[in-house]
Amino acid sequence: MSVLANARLVLDEEVVDGHIAFADGRIAAIGTGAAAGEDMEGDYLIPGLVELHTDHLEVHVAPRPKVRWNITAAIQAHDAQVATSGITTVFDALRVGLEGDGSLTSADSRELGDAILLAQAEGRLRADHLFHLRCEVSDETAIGGFELFDGLDRVHLVSLMDHTPGQRQFRSLDAYRVYFQGKTGMSDEAFALFQQERRDRAAIWSDRNRRELAERSRALGFVIASHDDATLAHVDEAVRDGVSLAEFPTTVEAAEASRAHGIKVMMGGPNMVRGGSHSGNVSAGELADRGALDILSSDYVPFSMLQSAFVLGERDGWTLPRAIATVSANPAAAVKLADRGRLAEGLRGDVVRVSHAPGAIPVVRAVWREGRRVA
Repeated sequence: MSVLANARLVLDEEVVDGHIAFADGRIAAIGTGAAAGEDMEGDYLIPGLVELHTDHLEVHVAPRPKVRWNITAAIQAHDAQVATSGITTVFDALRVGLEGDGSLTSADSRELGDAILLAQAEGRLRADHLFHLRCEVSDETAIGGFELFDGLDRVHLVSLMDHTPGQRQFRSLDAYRVYFQGKTGMSDEAFALFQQERRDRAAIWSDRNRRELAERSRALGFVIASHDDATLAHVDEAVRDGVSLAEFPTTVEAAEASRAHGIKVMMGGPNMVRGGSHSGNVSAGELADRGALDILSSDYVPFSMLQSAFVLGERDGWTLPRAIATVSANPAAAVKLADRGRLAEGLRGDVVRVSHAPGAIPVVRAVWREGRRVA
């Protein structure tokens, strides 16, 4: 049995001075007061973070246009950054269909999923990796792409996405122009044609693909997420489809309606840290103030997940335990992982040591997964 002592333990409802003991990969005991063991020097011990939405892995696989990195090396680089950010469980996003700007196809993503499973089996990875199928319903290849993942182990979550310009995330075409042309360098003329093609394609495919993918996902027992809901009609659509998680709603109206239907609301850590959305949509902070925020995700910056939780914990009306739950207990519960996400006896020994002073950026000092130090 190993013991982590002289720590501030972030429990479900309170922060206490105490210690944690591991045995056989689980939390064997939690106690208050002094104990013999490895000295945490008064740092926080929090549950390992559970990340539900990140496409950060693609940055390592395709780091530059026309460049493909060795898949195993890319996975290990992604995993190292995730783990050292305090994330002990990560749902890697695998593309189903194309958004128009993606360089990775569904076939590439299936290959990536198989490579992640192999790397995990070979003991190369620090975090526990599961899969999130990121389905672009406006693309004609979405159903065929979904079928490529038949038999892939560790798929738990499916998101139904539609990045057609003029709605959802990109209601503002000006914001879409800044984002897309800045990313691709496309000329104004080519961009105008691209937008029209995207809208024409969505008119044909979005609704039929959304319904069929939702039906197939329900049959397979996957947790289903909506994405970038903006209106009450979008929320009604999510309820029809059996959605239980709303990823990044873009308006207060959609977020509050989702929660009224029992759908958990997830927002991005970068949004919380920056104080607003890069797309001009609702801020995570406003939803937090309104009691309409359940989960935070790292989205495109792995460390933002931990940082945003400590930012949230200093916000009026919030406590540190409640804020830490948005990156641990709440996401674990949303995807039905009952064995992690909290500091409690009998759960997995997924624990993160964090140094933090009010108003400062937290520092990850050490990470344990299933009682074994991995970072």
